[in-house]
Amino acid sequence: MTAGSPKHQIDTSKPHPARVYDYLLGGKDHYLVDRELGEKLDDFIRVGAEQNRAFMHRAVAWAAHQGISQYLDIGTGIPTEPNLHQIVQKIIPAARVVYADNDPIVLRHAEALLVSAPEGATHYIQADVREPELILDHARKFLDFSRPIALSLIAIMHFILDEEDPHAIVRELVGRLPSGSCLILAQASLDSFPEAEEHVASTYSSHIPFQPRPRAEIVPFFDGLDLVEPGVVTGPEWFKDTPAPAITPYPGYVGVALVP
Repeated sequence: MTAGSPKHQIDTSKPHPARVYDYLLGGKDHYLVDRELGEKLDDFIRVGAEQNRAFMHRAVAWAAHQGISQYLDIGTGIPTEPNLHQIVQKIIPAARVVYADNDPIVLRHAEALLVSAPEGATHYIQADVREPELILDHARKFLDFSRPIALSLIAIMHFILDEEDPHAIVRELVGRLPSGSCLILAQASLDSFPEAEEHVASTYSSHIPFQPRPRAEIVPFFDGLDLVEPGVVTGPEWFKDTPAPAITPYPGYVGVALVP
């Protein structure tokens, strides 16, 4: 495995999404400031983090079973087993995976934890999703853009505010992918928790730029693509060729779509 060069020192004075997510998932790679924020959040947000991981596992396994052997995972977060490459390399041992995240603590753990199967390979880039061209330039050195690639954007686009044009970022990323590629996306929404809007705004959003979106604003992330059934649904409602997950309230929507 190779890794990009760190751009920033770890800032422990304010919470970071990757470290708060680690806390919500029961990890140990976070700081007091992250834990303090995580403890203020409603329990449904913790459950949502767990469901995000479960959806990612189901979606990338489905993609691997379709024969996709290359993956670009942006907003990787602190490694939590099983990681994406561990899921897909069980199905395609020679799969190649590029991870990207903007938190230096993720880089600190990447070399130790993102260890590929012998037949495959993993690569890590320290970069922000707001830098799609930078990510793509690095990914081109490692992935073959003449063959299908699965782009994973799990719980990342809600950290991109409307003024940063999140839909344009996704269009740029997807627009460089070859036919047969797929987009796997999960985005926070409070459609099912309208009573929690004030709480989320006063806790999470007051520390970390965060924009949950209604379903009508999430569907356009898949414009121009062929949505895979069951379409844009809540996390527990998306499954293929596996037992149905327990349907529990989920603060967001997910979807998988193919590049025509």
